[in-house]
Amino acid sequence: MYIDSATIITIASVIGALSAIGAVAYKAIKWFQTQEQQTKDIENLKKQEKEDIKEIKDEMCLLTYAVLACLKGLKEQGCNGPVTEAIGKVEKHINQAAHGQET
Repeated sequence: MYIDSATIITIASVIGALSAIGAVAYKAIKWFQTQEQQTKDIENLKKQEKEDIKEIKDEMCLLTYAVLACLKGLKEQGCNGPVTEAIGKVEKHINQAAHGQET
């Protein structure tokens, strides 16, 4: 079998074409894997965000009750006016939040 320049060029063309097809297929597979990983990362971030928001709401609830206790303590000491008004607003907020109403 005699190998001339046309045969070498044909073999090189086939190898080049296969390499190009392989590179495109590899890039496509990597792209789909990246998209899957991003989807998982987004789901994990959403889950973490929900947990963080719940923790913040719990802390805000505790702080609201603490402020209310402080205001009631001030009222017992004889402070009136803005203290009484603030107690009313905090209690109204707590009741509306408990029933899911807007302020």
